[in-house]
Amino acid sequence: MIKVLLVGVGRWGSNHLRVARSLPVDLFVADRASERLELARQAGVSQSRLSPDPTAFKSEVDAVVIATPAQSHFDLCRQFLEAGKDVFVEKPITLKSAEALQLVELAQRCGRILAVGHIFRFDSATQWMRDAVAGGEFGAVRILRGCFSGFKRPRNDTGVMFADAIHFVDTFNFILDRSPLSVCAVTEDFLGRGMEDEALIVMEYPPARGGGSGHVNARIEAGYHLPGKSREVVIAGEKMSATCDYNVAQYKVRTFRNHHVRKPGGFEAAEGEMHQLEFSPEEPLHTQWRAFLNSVQTRQAPLADGMAGYRAVRVIEAALESARSRRPVELERE
Repeated sequence: MIKVLLVGVGRWGSNHLRVARSLPVDLFVADRASERLELARQAGVSQSRLSPDPTAFKSEVDAVVIATPAQSHFDLCRQFLEAGKDVFVEKPITLKSAEALQLVELAQRCGRILAVGHIFRFDSATQWMRDAVAGGEFGAVRILRGCFSGFKRPRNDTGVMFADAIHFVDTFNFILDRSPLSVCAVTEDFLGRGMEDEALIVMEYPPARGGGSGHVNARIEAGYHLPGKSREVVIAGEKMSATCDYNVAQYKVRTFRNHHVRKPGGFEAAEGEMHQLEFSPEEPLHTQWRAFLNSVQTRQAPLADGMAGYRAVRVIEAALESARSRRPVELERE
């Protein structure tokens, strides 16, 4: 049984605790807050395996799951990787792309697994979209749209781009299997916290590898103010389009065979058949945990590895710079 240390059982870490308790792992928990340690004890973690010191069990465990505020990710990951532990760290991997790259290189030198919590990769609907794009079912992808918004309490450690928009940045990178060429962003700080609480990010992706019929226009909206809860991705291609509503348990994706027909004097919009697709209702966090444990056992590269984390941070960094400078920011080709 793999010995796993969970560092942080706060707002999102409590979900990690719940999932970990349902899996065959030997669990240790660290959190600086005594009331959170008490919650872990009530969940069944032995008192002898609880500590306010995140490094207390470093010599006893095989792997570490880090669900602490983003500012702590770099130092904690570095310490555990240098100690020879496999690491899963919640997104964002770090708040600076240079630090993310340092962790990637450190994991490689130490021969350790470094996985990042880009959870939407582990949703079967996302994997279907990626496979359908790669298999040519959409034809040339023209447009990607993502809305990750809704009225909720803002995170204290980052603005909404690192907190929420980064989810769909990574999802788009994953679906298209490439990174954007340029980023343009507009943000608002309506709450006056010194961090953005509304953001609109526009990205230009290059054509598919091996050629293609043009760039892909991608847009992500994220914020804390609109009523309701939106977690939707839209793909528009020359052959097919699709909507994916991540709020739905099983029937997340609808596909549309819509296309434009050139006729004398202009174009006609021809609406084709619509299909609704069913997917497994398994919780993505549970799938993500099982994938990390499998990587620890088999040494296979994670689906969301350190480089995926680095690429997502790199885009958010560029988006923040674009919002500050009020101009588009180009990204270096990898």
